[in-house]
Amino acid sequence: MPIFIRHYDDQFGSDARATARSGDGDALVDRVYAHLSPIYDLVFGPVLQSGRIAAVARLALEPGHHVLEVGAGTGLNAALYPTSCRVTAIDRSAPMLEKARARIGRRGYRHIRLFEMDAASLTFPDDSFDRVYAPYLVSVVTDPVAVLREMARVCRPGGRIVIVNHFRSANPILSRLERAASPLTVHLGFKADLDLSPVLARAGLKPLSIEKVNYPRLWSLVTCLKN
Repeated sequence: MPIFIRHYDDQFGSDARATARSGDGDALVDRVYAHLSPIYDLVFGPVLQSGRIAAVARLALEPGHHVLEVGAGTGLNAALYPTSCRVTAIDRSAPMLEKARARIGRRGYRHIRLFEMDAASLTFPDDSFDRVYAPYLVSVVTDPVAVLREMARVCRPGGRIVIVNHFRSANPILSRLERAASPLTVHLGFKADLDLSPVLARAGLKPLSIEKVNYPRLWSLVTCLKN
């Protein structure tokens, strides 16, 4: 059975600490995903799965790699990881993690551990992971720059950081539509008008590659190297 822990303990050392929840934006996200958890797989499962498959391929995993998945959701990525790797997966939504725990338990995955944690305040020491992956998360969180900085902090030098997400279109017409829609899409759990380049720049990340994934091609797969 997988390990499911509400807060990270001292398995990484004495720097581990419990995370606090605060802010109206975070509370909205928590409420949205508590309501979405029963139908998340139906609404966001198959339609976004090709992006998940492409993203895990971009991780370029090797035996013994330790992966941090930031935004585990209901565990839709679990089947994509080779058992020769170790996977630590986190999410701040307890209802979503309960779905992930059940999925991983049914499939008997022993290489995946689940933790309830805030992505903007990770409890891991610096340079803890070979690969850090955020699937469909960056436009969900209140402070995407803080989340990306935390992802970079816990990734080892030379490690890969992979992000798959919807970002604001470069097409002026689509961009205006996304801006107009964003106040509504937050109630579906994401912001429609997040601009990729400024977010990466403020987080100190430079992309190795940016690819379009899923159908229609409205989502971006971003691969970065730390340092």
